[in-house]
Amino acid sequence: MGAVGRGTSVVKSGVKRLLGRAGFDIVRSTNNLGGVDDFLPFEATMRAARASGLSVGDHIDEVMNGTPGATQSTVDELRAVGVFAANPHTVLEIGPGSGRYLEKTLKECSPGRYEIYETAAPWADYLVDTFGVVAQPTAGSSLAPTPDGSIDLVQAHKVFNTVTFLCASRYFFEMARVTRPGGRIVFDVMTETCLDPAAVQAWATKGGAGHDSYPAAMPRRTCVDLFATLGCSLEASFLAPMGVASTEVLVFAKGA
Repeated sequence: MGAVGRGTSVVKSGVKRLLGRAGFDIVRSTNNLGGVDDFLPFEATMRAARASGLSVGDHIDEVMNGTPGATQSTVDELRAVGVFAANPHTVLEIGPGSGRYLEKTLKECSPGRYEIYETAAPWADYLVDTFGVVAQPTAGSSLAPTPDGSIDLVQAHKVFNTVTFLCASRYFFEMARVTRPGGRIVFDVMTETCLDPAAVQAWATKGGAGHDSYPAAMPRRTCVDLFATLGCSLEASFLAPMGVASTEVLVFAKGA
């Protein structure tokens, strides 16, 4: 989900078909700065989730993305590698969208402050009202409203696979800046680990026409080396489903 203008034609067409069967129409929000609401319209998605009897996040996983339990499996992996062990007091999420990772993160820890950077106004308002998070003003790839070294856990899920290389890189510098010494940085990118010949063929033949930079590849070594220069070491990594293939979740720890 994302803070930075995300969406794919394959996702759009799938959502349109599914919502159409339920009697809903896709419409562009008139109260939106870009982002997840461009392809996941707030009102229609909320109605469809209620009709399915599922939470919004589980509805998106099961009905819209066709990968039941995908969000929970990622959170389970993060728990297993110790991301929540220190019970982070401050959390920041870039591009929470519908809040499917946010909701499950809150079940794993009890932060005193949870900041979000989300450009889709209806979704941001929903997350503030539902979960009591703090919506920060968004501008480009900046996390300027958040002070240096103030966050225990910084995360972004299904964001950096959908933006340009430089956009993602600018966020990386900001994520390292706001993370406190000893804190964690979690995000997923489509590395070469996710792009064997079969995966490339799947994206090329089954993944639809794509949308701008989506799906965007990011060299794994580039991430690891860049964060190393920012005082952050790679602690763990694992694959998570995305679209017709997968993405790689990277977990960094910032040195003291």
